[in-house]
Amino acid sequence: MAVEIDIAYEGKLYCGAIHGPSGARLRTTAPVDNGGTGDQFSPTDLVATALGTCMLTIMGIAGQRAGLDLTGTKVRVIKEMTAVPVRRIGRLAITITLPPGLALSEKDRTSLENAAATCPVKQSLHRDVEVVTEFV
Repeated sequence: MAVEIDIAYEGKLYCGAIHGPSGARLRTTAPVDNGGTGDQFSPTDLVATALGTCMLTIMGIAGQRAGLDLTGTKVRVIKEMTAVPVRRIGRLAITITLPPGLALSEKDRTSLENAAATCPVKQSLHRDVEVVTEFV
């Protein structure tokens, strides 16, 4: 299924995007280290955000199937840029923190870890982007 997203350059390094199916809007800007103001997500911030939310969404689907309520699970993504060989995302460090008191069997934990590791965004990243995931 295709999804249409319309994007317009607004000037001064800002872009506006409209999600076709819902009409939801978001803005981006260049990061401070690349001439922007840093007051909005940058395009590479959205990649990091997409990875974290994708991992959590796929874990949520796996959790629902197993009868697990993952409400309160948190993900922190630390994005590190590199300039070698070109400016790009070099590393994404993900920490997934499950809610306190959530009792998981070894099978459930393995299922959730596999769900996170196989999310479509992670599978779409170039192999040169280092992705490190920690479960807490």
